[in-house]
Parts: sequence; C-alpha cells; structure tokens
Amino acid sequence: MAGLEDLYRETILDHYRAPRNRGELPVPPAHKVEGFNPLCGDEVVLYLEVDPDTDTVRDVKIAGQGCSISQASTSMMSAAVKGKSVAEARTLTRAFKALMSIHESKIGGDTDEVDVAADELAGVRLGDLEALQGVVKFPVRIKCATLAWNTLTQGLDEIDA
Repeated sequence: MAGLEDLYRETILDHYRAPRNRGELPVPPAHKVEGFNPLCGDEVVLYLEVDPDTDTVRDVKIAGQGCSISQASTSMMSAAVKGKSVAEARTLTRAFKALMSIHESKIGGDTDEVDVAADELAGVRLGDLEALQGVVKFPVRIKCATLAWNTLTQGLDEIDA
C-alpha cells in the first residue's frame, strides 16, 4: 500500500508543480468565476468557455494560489472536464464529491440516498483524481480538494442562467 500512496503523492505534487491549463481566457466569450476558502486562504480562478451549440466545455484555464491539495485538485479538474459536455462535467463533479465524502456514508445517513448516488456514478472513471482520495482522512482538507469543483459548479450554473 505504501507504493500506491507514494504514487498518489507524486501525482498530487506533479499537478501542483506543473499545473495543467494554467492561464487566462478573454472574458467574454469565456466566463470567469472565482472561489475562495476563507479558512485557509486558498483561491481558485476559473475561465470557462462553453460552446453553446454543443454544450461542451471548449476550454478551461485556471489561476489562483493555495495549498498543494487545492491547486493540484484544480489542475486535475481542468484536465478532466476540458472537452467534456456540461452534463459529463457535472457528473464528474458529483463523482469527485462522492469520493471526498466517503467517510460520511460510513458515519450514517440515508442509505437509500447513498445507493442512488452510487448507482448513478458507478461507471464514472476519475483517473488521476483518485490520488486525492487520501484527503478524506483529514476532514479539514476536504474543502481544499473540493474548492475547484464547487467553483466549477458555480460557473456552470452562472453560464446556464
């Protein structure tokens, strides 16, 4: 298991040191959305360009600053959703948030709701994002890992509106 943890650690550090899709897009046509975690100071800025004809995330650029977990998660998110349909991006978001809240389903709660979410997300492949699953051992860091995903959801909601 130590080998897998080392691999995950290296994946996180790789995305932190060399973030994918770093930069800005012209606003408009892109939509700019910012996320902030006041507890630790993490900042995420997303530039989203959604093709209105195909409802596809045509391009995404990221900026911001913060801990290695928040910035690696932002990089991984940008790589995961670029070129995907908005529906696929939303499904990836739900799958990632489910990964980050596994501990909650073990603590208690509505098991029917957990089963429905598990069925809906059964076929979703997270790839490199699974490197962040160790974050659930440190509940205070979950907000670091999910900041980019919450910001993405906000941006997609704003674009839809």
